[in-house]
Amino acid sequence: MAYSDAEAGFTQFEARPLSPTIGAELIGANLAAPSEQLILEVRAALLRYQVVFFRDQDITRAQHIAFARAFGELEIHPATPDDQDNPEILRIAHGAASRGKENFWHSDVTWREAPSLGSILRAIELPPVGGDTLFANMVRAYEDLDPALQERLCALTAVHDIARVFAKRLNKNNDELHKRFPPQEHPVVRTHPETGQRLLYVNIAFTDYIKGVDRKESDELLAYLYSRAAIPEYQCRFRWAPGSIAFWDNRACQHYAASDYFPQVRVMERVTIAGDRPYFKAA
Repeated sequence: MAYSDAEAGFTQFEARPLSPTIGAELIGANLAAPSEQLILEVRAALLRYQVVFFRDQDITRAQHIAFARAFGELEIHPATPDDQDNPEILRIAHGAASRGKENFWHSDVTWREAPSLGSILRAIELPPVGGDTLFANMVRAYEDLDPALQERLCALTAVHDIARVFAKRLNKNNDELHKRFPPQEHPVVRTHPETGQRLLYVNIAFTDYIKGVDRKESDELLAYLYSRAAIPEYQCRFRWAPGSIAFWDNRACQHYAASDYFPQVRVMERVTIAGDRPYFKAA
């Protein structure tokens, strides 16, 4: 549903929805020196649209980090080199020697005990065409399920495992990774801590299985739930340009980085805001 700026109370920017379901560009916001009022309104827009976008932002790494820190503590990703300046920055770079690997629907770091609140991604170098990012509203994905299935899912817990993706990428075996990041149990249906909405909280990248369910049945049920993110009516698609920034609510939506630009270069930098432990609240 689209909302007017007057209804939302936005004074620092104009919100232009990208789709009826999810996403809005915030026109006129300046992230180089954000005011307290701008931060408050960006957070309100994030809760309303799940992902918000900014154009023509000429900011430094330090300003990128400072903007993210205004929304909470920052986390360090294990894929960040230990000797990197600004460890809060996760650099995601692909080109002729490295095809993009983020082309699957997922929520970030659900293998953490407390997965992230959100991520702020900045375009550094872009291909001439391609490399868009898609976002899917997982509240709608849950709300459109059959009520009987909703009721069943609300009683289920899933196990999330970092090794599903990062064992190979970090060149570590499962045991090594699990010493630092043991598999975590999260509800299949999560309650958003700020909006109170319920949403599907499983993703093909990190969810391994559903507890207490036969593995074959678990795999089949998860495959169906994963497929919900791919429904176009739940999505928006963002075309990057120099100076573009995306800020998504990792608790509410999933995203997919299209890897259609190989062998062209695409370089992005991400700063991630720490979140809290997922929970399900019964009505």
